[in-house]
Amino acid sequence: MSTATAALTSTIFGNQNPCNRRWIKISHPQAANGGRRSFVTMAAASSTGKDKKNQQKKKNKRKEVQEEEKVPPENGETGEVSTATTTSASVTAIKSRLDEVNPVGLGRKSRQIFDEVWRKFSGLGQISRTTRTDDDEAALLLREGGPMCEFAIPGAQNTTVLVVGATSRVGRIVVRKLMLRGYTVKALVRKAEKEVVDMLPTSVEIVTGDVGEPTTLKAAVEGCNKIIYCATARSSITGDLNRVDHLGVYNLTKAFQDYNNKLAQLRSGKSSKSKLLIAKFKSEDTLNGWEVRQGTYFQDVVATKYDGGMDAKFEFTEDGDAVFSGYVFTRGGYVELSKKLSLPLGCTLDRYEGLVFSVGGNGRSYVIILEAGPLADTSQSKMYFARISTKAGFCRVRVPFSSFRPVKPEDPPLDPFLVHTLTIRFEPRRQRPVEGPVAVKQDLRSFQLILEYIKALPTGQETDFILVSCTGSGIEPARREQVLKAKKAGEDSLRRSGLGYTIIRPGPLVEEPGGQRALIFDQGNRISQGISCADVADICVKALHDSTARNKSFDVCYEYVAEPGKELYELVAHLPDKANNYLTPALSVLEKNT
Repeated sequence: MSTATAALTSTIFGNQNPCNRRWIKISHPQAANGGRRSFVTMAAASSTGKDKKNQQKKKNKRKEVQEEEKVPPENGETGEVSTATTTSASVTAIKSRLDEVNPVGLGRKSRQIFDEVWRKFSGLGQISRTTRTDDDEAALLLREGGPMCEFAIPGAQNTTVLVVGATSRVGRIVVRKLMLRGYTVKALVRKAEKEVVDMLPTSVEIVTGDVGEPTTLKAAVEGCNKIIYCATARSSITGDLNRVDHLGVYNLTKAFQDYNNKLAQLRSGKSSKSKLLIAKFKSEDTLNGWEVRQGTYFQDVVATKYDGGMDAKFEFTEDGDAVFSGYVFTRGGYVELSKKLSLPLGCTLDRYEGLVFSVGGNGRSYVIILEAGPLADTSQSKMYFARISTKAGFCRVRVPFSSFRPVKPEDPPLDPFLVHTLTIRFEPRRQRPVEGPVAVKQDLRSFQLILEYIKALPTGQETDFILVSCTGSGIEPARREQVLKAKKAGEDSLRRSGLGYTIIRPGPLVEEPGGQRALIFDQGNRISQGISCADVADICVKALHDSTARNKSFDVCYEYVAEPGKELYELVAHLPDKANNYLTPALSVLEKNT
């Protein structure tokens, strides 16, 4: 007997004679494969006759049980003393086998397996310049194009998402997350070089094109249901910034709109994304029913002293344009173009979420007025207004019905179902000079508005276009103004497009695992903290089917304590796992059409 064993024996049994000890094998009722599991324990043997009789009775009882269960007698049943080495090995083996059926052991083992599998899959969504060997099996599923059933989203397999900037820091993670959830993914790249192709899963359809070249975008948007725009300019040169951040967004939204219009025509206008045509100015006959009117806000004697005159006309030019133009020199004066709406049978504006104007001109601002009320008695009509701004040249202007305010504060909110008259008003006040060469010599009291069409935007439940912009925080001061100017122009072009949009402005991007820290969602460009690329990518993917994300712009960063007086209009949401629906409550309190 070893020294350690002797010490243990002395501790348990005191100073008794080791020779009087016996190894007793007790059968465990949970036997595997019809056999018997055994606990091995040690008891002290007494030299008294009474103890010997008790031991003999126990021995006889064990033999009877063995005979009933037909278990052959094993060594040690005669009460012979076993060695300590054999005992130690038996105890270890028995504990190992008991852990397999012990609920605590099973739970621990299952958690270890789950944590290992989850680590492999979650690692796919993180930035890494090297490929780990333990990711090969999970990465193989992505490359073969098979969605992970635990990540799959209902309807994802019927949705094709175009990712622009798929090789950027955020874009690479977006692609992986989309693939894990079962989406069909198309990636727009400038050059299909080997190093670019190797960065993306083989199941991703790669399309070559340039966002600065509209002709190359038709093939990219074909067959797509949604777009995630993660592209950023590679340099701070003004031309590069304008091409990617401004014109790139404009060209892609126009290509996507043209594709949706083409689908609507093939479906006889029955597409859920089809717009309702209110007016299209393509000939002189289309100007019928539009009335030009003049008026003033002041009806007193003093106003007549400042009557400098005003005039306006609406005509179809030789160039094929419908032009509303004129001037207002009178103090408090205005001119307007109005028409009673004549909608197709069965169509009402309450099924739509707003209006979109395709216009051109010299960049003036206008007031859109809607009259709503019963047609039988127009005296009960109420007036609602919204201000719009145009740009020099052609542009699309989106006006949601929610942005209209009653002229009389006591009137109820606008009910689009009752709208019967549309008016476009020009007034000299609140006019601002237009940027660029056109602003050299401008008379803000004159205007020119070229009308192409007016349509009603269909009500949508989900976003169509997700744009990853920036807050400007973390950018070098020397180039910050140029970057923000191009980003803002791109955001404006997306809002005017008529598509359902989501604009995400993250703080400075950092490369670290996502879902580890709480996030702050804010509106007002007041954040300064960073956020991981993985968290931004997760927000992009979650926003695809979240109705609260439609037509919203917001800033997002890591949680922090704001300085006094700069408290945020915020909702802090934690991202503990993939099942946490943090985006809906975070965005539900933010304002729409921003």
